[in-house]
Amino acid sequence: MTNVEIEYCVPCGFLDRAETVQHALLTTLGEDLDAVALVTGERGVFRVSVDGETIYDKDEDGDYDVDDLVAAVRERT
Repeated sequence: MTNVEIEYCVPCGFLDRAETVQHALLTTLGEDLDAVALVTGERGVFRVSVDGETIYDKDEDGDYDVDDLVAAVRERT
């Protein structure tokens, strides 16, 4: 099974973004995932990791697309 971690910046107000990604992952892939954890961070972080491997980092990848993130996680389940 697969563990997903969504690290988001609390002061930046990225909680809504993190919850949107979490909801999409759980509704689409919920049976294939062990956990989708929200992890608080700072300094503008918004990063999605699957089993410890970063699949999206706002600083490196720019804008995010929820469907693309779901597809990237699906490839690793």
